[in-house]
Amino acid sequence: MTWKKLGVIVPPQSDIYWLASHVGPSFVTQSEGTLQIYITGRDLNNVSRIGIADLHLSGETAKITHIAADPIYDVGELGTFDESGVSYPWLVYHENKIYMYYVGWVNGGLNRFQNFTGLAISEDGGKTFHRVSQVPILDRSKAEPFGSGSCCVFIEDEIWKMYYTAFDKWEHAAGKNKPWYNLKFAWSKDGIEWHRDKSVVINYEGDDEHIIGKPMLIQERGIYKLWYSHRGTSYRIGYAESKDGNIYERKDHEVGIDVSAEGWDSEMIEYNYVFDHGGRRYMVYNGNNFGKTGLGLAIWEGK
Repeated sequence: MTWKKLGVIVPPQSDIYWLASHVGPSFVTQSEGTLQIYITGRDLNNVSRIGIADLHLSGETAKITHIAADPIYDVGELGTFDESGVSYPWLVYHENKIYMYYVGWVNGGLNRFQNFTGLAISEDGGKTFHRVSQVPILDRSKAEPFGSGSCCVFIEDEIWKMYYTAFDKWEHAAGKNKPWYNLKFAWSKDGIEWHRDKSVVINYEGDDEHIIGKPMLIQERGIYKLWYSHRGTSYRIGYAESKDGNIYERKDHEVGIDVSAEGWDSEMIEYNYVFDHGGRRYMVYNGNNFGKTGLGLAIWEGK
């Protein structure tokens, strides 16, 4: 694959409080030709929330036509798993409802933060979302005691399936604590109650790699195409394929996009979302410092 970078489309917005510091992991929806981006924004206090921007896209021309002044989804009640932030939206449309899977944050502790996977549902077409619970849908367990993170969810043969970020451990190295996490599999009958079987979808490759997260899936012509963010010293976007959705072959060398020689994405690239529009394939992604330099766009130029 080869991706042509089109530059930053949403930089931080000093006049929009929830988007003032970072423009982070995003999800793109489209209805009747209208594109909306569900964006993770951070305010000046480093609190993340999820808001919406409208995108007009034609070929290589992209224009943000509106950004909501207030987030569509805010932090949870004090003391709950998402009191410090909500982020990494993934949407599933099912039976006139919108299921929004997300990451809840609790800041503090020796490891700086704890992550958990949550769920909110909209029954009014996305105008409002309500939490299904004040506890995570993937809480800590004996098998996974360190938390969970971003996910992608799809329905196949009436079974809900999820690839999710599973924290393996924390390790003290080079004067700080760093997490290890990879991608695992879970399934559900209703999208709410989930069962985890410890199956690893994408595992570490090489001694220096300790992070694999933010899964992004497209099923195309019998092939499961999975993008993700992986990290050794700094983030890169990875790519893998599967014929059955269970066993994946990593093909990071075919991802077709890397850091630039200079500029907003010269140090790292991560948190991508891939979508089709107008007969073309696009990718939104983040660059340096986890979204501090904004949200960028790339267009697929083929193999």
